[in-house]
Amino acid sequence: MLKNFKITIEYDGSAYNGWQRQATGLTVQDEIEKALMTMTGKRVVLTGSGRTDAGVHALGQAANFHCDTALDPEVIQKGLNSLLPEDIVITACKQVPDKFHARYDVKSKTYHYRILNRTLPASIFRQYAWHIRKKLDLDAMRSSLSHIIGTHDFKAFEGSGSPRANTIRCVMHADLVELDDGYMVFEIEGDGFLRFMVRNIVGTLVDVGLGKITSDDFNRILASKDRKLAGATAPAHGLFLMCVKYQ
Repeated sequence: MLKNFKITIEYDGSAYNGWQRQATGLTVQDEIEKALMTMTGKRVVLTGSGRTDAGVHALGQAANFHCDTALDPEVIQKGLNSLLPEDIVITACKQVPDKFHARYDVKSKTYHYRILNRTLPASIFRQYAWHIRKKLDLDAMRSSLSHIIGTHDFKAFEGSGSPRANTIRCVMHADLVELDDGYMVFEIEGDGFLRFMVRNIVGTLVDVGLGKITSDDFNRILASKDRKLAGATAPAHGLFLMCVKYQ
């Protein structure tokens, strides 16, 4: 009997060329599909909630797949985790209605971007945060966040080659949270994201924090729809897909 399964995936993206299967380069999708082939003896195609780029991490990526199998979700989860490399873990697996689609049914996604703002670099967590030595003005950065809340055209923060029909997206939540030892997290939840959108927003926010531009400049960049005016793309290794919510 053909069943539809939804899995939730945690992965360290350091060694991968992103989520989505490609002609060259190892991807997270490749590894999971290979493990499913070993378990079921069938060619299984995963549908992810969306792409994550090379070097980006996830704590709550979601995907679904159809498979003619008698295996229960719990058995599939345990079997996959026994076959997958240590930097990929299936944190949940359940059977879902046949019409469920991991990409088209997304209500919102939440991303976190981690920054280490202190003079000294980190050794242990260096691959999970962008190290910025110069002191950032967090109040100025927070004042810029109000400009991206709501529905806007985010073309100014779009990377080239973005697979999209339009550049209008709705951001429901954006915040900058201070942690211990110089770490901070930029949190953003939206109904969808353009390619490099979060990393380009972070790069422009950092320009605000460094005093290169003002909060008003940030707003003008958003309104301009001109990528050339925005800041540099923040490094991939600080970005985490935290969770995907569904209808």
